[in-house]
Amino acid sequence: MDMILQCRGLTKRYDKLTALDNINLDLPAGHIIGLLGPNGSGKTTFIKLVNGLLSPNSGDIKIGGFAPGVETKRIISYLPEQSYLNDWMKVQDIVDLFADFYDDFSKERAYDMIQRLQIPPEAKLKTLSKGTKEKVQLILVMSRQARLYILDEPIGGVDPAARDYILNTIISNYDPSASILISTHLISDIENVLDYVVFLRYGQVCMTGEVDEIRSREGKSIDSIFREVFKC
Repeated sequence: MDMILQCRGLTKRYDKLTALDNINLDLPAGHIIGLLGPNGSGKTTFIKLVNGLLSPNSGDIKIGGFAPGVETKRIISYLPEQSYLNDWMKVQDIVDLFADFYDDFSKERAYDMIQRLQIPPEAKLKTLSKGTKEKVQLILVMSRQARLYILDEPIGGVDPAARDYILNTIISNYDPSASILISTHLISDIENVLDYVVFLRYGQVCMTGEVDEIRSREGKSIDSIFREVFKC
């Protein structure tokens, strides 16, 4: 099986706090992968390390065979948890900006999603609801022809109807040979789209594997296993 991401001995500390502790992990290509864990488990730290926004204290990480850097920015399309777009910009201006910045960005794909989600292209971000802003950000990320899409809590701050829109957008707008890594603690909302899961607890991997194999072995849903592991 081809691996899109591999890390060995990956450790990240903030002063006395160890956010990630000696992580060894292989993530398969062509899968929708859930990075699951409660708040404070190390999910966002892991994602920032993958994107080269943080440097590890020890260990290494490879994405498509490359360490985080210029080459991996061509491979990864990243949706951070916090918005980074300017509220005064119009949706169509942001699409133009991304098309200028990324060689693999498809304006045709972006406008197709904008139309299907009924978002006015001439609207300024500050006039849109929180859920619609989330959709715009996701459209921008999913309009790239990436090998790895990384989505940090893409459904955490929106209502259930918006979550359905977002998940449908995710599964309908990516190349099946690519991988999607979704970080979330809302397991029940995304379980049906996942192929593979990684459970993080206290900065360590406590479970990983194919979703169907885990369900068959444990005789219960991923959400139920998550609640037992983390006593939610």
